[in-house]
Amino acid sequence: MNPQLAKLFDDHWEAWLRWDPLFATSVGDPRYNDRLPAGDEAHYQDWLEQLRGFRARWQALDAATLTSAERLNYEIFALALENEITELEFHGYRLPLSKAGGFHMYLPDMHLLAPFEREQDYENYLARLEALPRYMAQSIDLLRGGLASSFVPARVTLTGVPASIAAQCVDDAERSAFFEPFRQFPAQIEAASREKLQKAGREAILTAVVPAYRALLAFIETEYLPAAREGIAAADLPEGRAFYQSRIRYFTTLDLTAEAVHQIGLEEVARIRAEMEAVIRETGFGGGLRAFIEFLRTDPRFYVSTPLELLKETAYLMKRVDGELPRLFKTLPRLPYGLRPIPEFSAPGQTAAYYMLGAGDGSKAGFYYVNTYDLKSRPLYEIEALSLHEAVPGHHLQFALQQELTDLPAFRRFSGFTSFVEGWALYAERLGLEMGF
Repeated sequence: MNPQLAKLFDDHWEAWLRWDPLFATSVGDPRYNDRLPAGDEAHYQDWLEQLRGFRARWQALDAATLTSAERLNYEIFALALENEITELEFHGYRLPLSKAGGFHMYLPDMHLLAPFEREQDYENYLARLEALPRYMAQSIDLLRGGLASSFVPARVTLTGVPASIAAQCVDDAERSAFFEPFRQFPAQIEAASREKLQKAGREAILTAVVPAYRALLAFIETEYLPAAREGIAAADLPEGRAFYQSRIRYFTTLDLTAEAVHQIGLEEVARIRAEMEAVIRETGFGGGLRAFIEFLRTDPRFYVSTPLELLKETAYLMKRVDGELPRLFKTLPRLPYGLRPIPEFSAPGQTAAYYMLGAGDGSKAGFYYVNTYDLKSRPLYEIEALSLHEAVPGHHLQFALQQELTDLPAFRRFSGFTSFVEGWALYAERLGLEMGF
């Protein structure tokens, strides 16, 4: 590869890993496993300045000297870089949490990204727990600064947030999601060390984690929620219309107007509704669309009564899908995937399912998470499309193969564009028809 281009990619990658230690852990780089990122305004502004520096270096390259493969990497890097610079310039990071996600929900899961094979791995995790008050205080300052600069969240997006935070405010450390790594140890860690680590884990949770979450809960309840706005429009935010326009380009890679997106939505609703009505006719159902939907929502044949039943139904389906994949794909990823329920503390505000990437070094499988909360809203007829989309041949197959393309620059192996990622997963749903589902 062109030496200047390779150096640019390497320098950007190394800067990214230093800036976000949790991301570094997720891709299998262990150098920062004892650190949390910063959470304050300065942290994001520093990253913005670094990215502008990388953009200047990119602009100074002579694209005419690049091979076709280098040119592709060069152009993809530029698009990803410009997307992130634009996002930071609009200060979207000042709205970092909602009922569907945010630092309050991903921190309890951070142990899932890290290795726990040696005593040092546990020491690294303890260091992260002890750093949590600093990170939480910075994040609260960021949220408070967001309110002061008119980055006010829509009230509806905060429904359930206090409850998901309160779930971490425990009196017994062993009831905390952060205690999970201390429940089981690899055989090579001796009993005396296990006892010492468990004791340190309990202490870190009760003296660092729980107070940090209590401080966040107090801020959310007394300052953040009371200041939330009733409207939901991005136009209400600073430079809101321009920000929304940039979001369209970020997610679609296209220069569409909001009106054009809305029109496409109306056309898609009409198309899908026509398909639904055709299905109703095929079944011989006597009523119309509204009656059929009510039937689907209420007939007990479409629902299970326990979370385990839902997971078993999903697991059976996925093993059937696994058996069909070689018929459609010449190359399959080496990394396997597993199945887990969405954690109780986040399930009420979460989607029906999501996918968590495996480690970039192959040390951790990818996982398909299924929401087992409120089973009366989890019909069995959703499982096929949902599983094909989130696991295989959808997100897991695509991401796992992408991570295994070691001839690509790291930024291409571990990042992507929403329009491709979700476009592939939507296509994967349709592949279910070719597999006989």
